Amino acid sequence: MFTGIIESFASVSKINQEGSNVHFTLSSRLASELKIDQSLAHDGVCLTVVKTTPEDYVVTAIDETIKKTNLSQWKVGKKVNLERCMSANGRFDGHIVQGHVDQVGKVVGISDEDGSWVFDIEYDQKQGNVTVEKGSITINGTSLTCFNSKPGAFSVAIIPYTYEHTNFHQLKVGDLVNLEFDIVGKYIQRITKGYL
Repeated sequence: MFTGIIESFASVSKINQEGSNVHFTLSSRLASELKIDQSLAHDGVCLTVVKTTPEDYVVTAIDETIKKTNLSQWKVGKKVNLERCMSANGRFDGHIVQGHVDQVGKVVGISDEDGSWVFDIEYDQKQGNVTVEKGSITINGTSLTCFNSKPGAFSVAIIPYTYEHTNFHQLKVGDLVNLEFDIVGKYIQRITKGYL
C-alpha cells in the first residue's frame, strides 16, 4: 500500500521490449536501497523490482499495465515520480493508494495562479469512475484533492513544493496522466449500484 506522498524521482534510462512485456531501466538515488521483488510505485503504477545495481534498477510491465496506464508513452529521459510502500510504523500523510491505476486522464488546462498552479483534468466517464468535491485523487502517484468536480472532469491545485518535487513541473496541456480514484469512493459506488 502507498500513500501518494512522492519520495523521489527516477529517470528512464533504457526501454526493452520482450514479447508483450516491457522492461524499464531507471536511474535513481534510491537504487542502492532497493531489493529484488520489492514493490515500487512509478507515476502511481505499482511495479516489481526485478534487477538492481547501485545506480539503477529494472522493472517489468505486462501488456495489461501498458494498455491501462501512460507507460506506453514513456521515453528515455522521462522523469518518473517514485514512492516505496508505506512501512507498517509510518505516518499516513496522504490517502489510501493501491498503485493500481484505474485509467488515464488528459491535462486540458494549466493555470499559473501566482504562487500555485491549477491543473484541469478530463477522463472518460464511461469507465464508471467518479470524483467528489474535496475528495481524494491520485495523479501520477501524487495524492491530491479534487475541486470543480463534475462527470469526466476535475481540477487540482498544486503548491510550489509539490510542483518542484514531483513531475508536475514537466506536464503540458495534452499530456496523459495516470489516475487512481479513491478506493473508499469506489467501494461505495459499487455498493450503491448493487454490485456485491
